[in-house]
Amino acid sequence: MTAQLKSHTEGQTLVLTLSNPDHRNALGPQIYSAGIEALNAAESNNDIRSVVLTGEGAHFSAGGQLNRLLDNRALPPDHQAQSIEALHAWLETITTFPKPVLAAVEGAAAGAGFSLALTCDFLIAASNSVFVMAYSNVALSPDGGGSWQLARALPRALVSQWLMLGEKISAEQLFAHGMVNAISEPGQALQTALSWAQRLNERAPNALCSIKELVNAAPNHSLFAHMSLEKQHFVNNLHHPNAGIGIAAFLDKQPAQYKP
Repeated sequence: MTAQLKSHTEGQTLVLTLSNPDHRNALGPQIYSAGIEALNAAESNNDIRSVVLTGEGAHFSAGGQLNRLLDNRALPPDHQAQSIEALHAWLETITTFPKPVLAAVEGAAAGAGFSLALTCDFLIAASNSVFVMAYSNVALSPDGGGSWQLARALPRALVSQWLMLGEKISAEQLFAHGMVNAISEPGQALQTALSWAQRLNERAPNALCSIKELVNAAPNHSLFAHMSLEKQHFVNNLHHPNAGIGIAAFLDKQPAQYKP
């Protein structure tokens, strides 16, 4: 069965489903390009206010397909480099996408699949899901920004253990370290993520866009440089129509109906 990225909408949420069930939703170039195309279309669609990324069937994604990697060893190194660059382009698109992106993880999220989940703004995981950076098990090293995401959020000793020994990590472990937002019952990760998405959809899109940009920029700024960026966003959002809607609704104790 050909790998593909399926899409459908649930209200104001776009659901993107990794579909390569014969290989536990393994990732590949066609998925990367489809992901970029879907997010580019969603960015300009005012009817879409959030995106949920999930996997078809029992697993989120097994990451790279080892047989394809084995075949790539017979090709010039630039072939694999281009494949990784395509993956990274998709992950960069998720990072810079101005709307919230949520990962709904069931089963395994391995290798680049784990990196993909970590790239999202929110991570919802089933209680029986398993995360692993198993690169070292086959004499490889991480891609997809996984080592960066983990090293930024966790103590070095723990990250070294998980990456160098390729240990399996439970949803509960990631939750305890603040890297998972919510744990669902098995089979309910998507529905839980959709409920979180609905809460986000009710908020002002311009404010959420600013918050995402500020959070992404923070590690690269000094405190004073970051406060300057906060000032710019605050002033812009104060003079956006949604601030008038939000403040009036709060004072009137009524739910706000924000504009795109």
